[in-house]
Order: sequence, then C-alpha cells, then structure tokens
Amino acid sequence: MIGEYNSQRPDIILKEYGRNVQKLVEYIRTVPDKEKRTELAATLIELIKQLTPSLKDQPENPQRLWDDLYIIADFNLDINNPYPVPEREILFKKPMKVEYPQSKVRFRHYGKNIEKLIREAMKKEDPQEKEEAIIYLGKLMKTFYGNWNKETLDDSVIVNDIKIMSDGKLTLNIDKVREDNLFEKLYKEKKRDRPMGGGGGHRHQKPFNKNKNRRRRDQ
Repeated sequence: MIGEYNSQRPDIILKEYGRNVQKLVEYIRTVPDKEKRTELAATLIELIKQLTPSLKDQPENPQRLWDDLYIIADFNLDINNPYPVPEREILFKKPMKVEYPQSKVRFRHYGKNIEKLIREAMKKEDPQEKEEAIIYLGKLMKTFYGNWNKETLDDSVIVNDIKIMSDGKLTLNIDKVREDNLFEKLYKEKKRDRPMGGGGGHRHQKPFNKNKNRRRRDQ
C-alpha cells in the first residue's frame, strides 16, 4: 500500500486544529441532512475543546469555534449556526495600520516628558511658582543628562535649553543658579538620603575600647 505524502495532501487551513479536524469538517459537508450536519458540527465543537489545550488558556468564546468551522470549510457549510454566519471579507480584512506618533523631540537626552513639563511651567502666572518650576526642571534635566552621559553638563547649557524649549518664556539668571547651586542641590539631597552601610549614622563613631574601660574599673 502506497502511503499518502504530505506534499500530495491539501494544505491545512487552520493548523492549530490539525488535519483530522479538517477531514471531519469535509465529511460534515457531505452529509445530506441539514439537521444531521448541525448535530455533527456541534459534536465536533465539543471535540475540539477537548483536543486543543490552547483553548483552555483563552477567554471563553464559543462563537469563535463556529467561525473557525466556516473558515476550515472555506465558507461552504450549510448548518443551523447558533451565531451569525461570518463574512469572508470581514474575517480576512487586513487590520488598519496603527500610526505611531511622529512628533520630534528637540533634545533627546532630556526626553519628551521634559518638554511636557516645560509647557506646564509656562502656564504658571505667579513669578515665584514659575521660578520654582524652572529650578525643578533644571534638576531633572541635569539628572537625565547624567544618566546618558558621563561628562558634566554646565548649568548655563541647561538654562539656555529651557529658554529655547519655552520659546524664551522661561528664563533664570545663570549667576543665581551657580551662586546657590540650584541645579546641584538634587545630587546633594540624593547623597544625604542614601542609606549608610553598617551602623548607619553611627559609622563614624570611634570603636569601643574594652581595655580603656577595664582600666577605669580597676582604678
């Protein structure tokens, strides 16, 4: 007996179900009685549920299995479908292309969120709040830049970049920034808040001298 080669067989339409399910669908199509075809299709649906482990990990969607029967049958299946008969054009319609935002970031080393924060700072009307926002922006920008570059970024560059990104609406005196270390303060706070190893805040205490205390008791 000559075996049947895979190259001689028709292609499997839905490979997740296998060739045997496809053969059963082809057999159902040949059954003359519509009620019997419907009964056999329902039995095949239950069989697919048991034989396809991947369906257990997916949300329950019984209509999908009935739609798959129509796909396997090349939409040539006359049964009493409990769901609306799927349309070939809808099932094989290519999904719409998702357009990714193409807005340009002028200073990539700061990131797009910095530009959003700058726009929010520009809305502030109180001069004190606006200055505090600029200082906070300067701290963030210096931090973000330091995460990507080893060299130190001069404060004047940050002040100028803020001015450029805000179209000249956010300005800060560079002499004040340098005199008060406004942009450097972020790093100092980080160092101070960093947990110390070993004995925490007592790490700089002198070691306990047992001999010294023993001499005091002997006196």
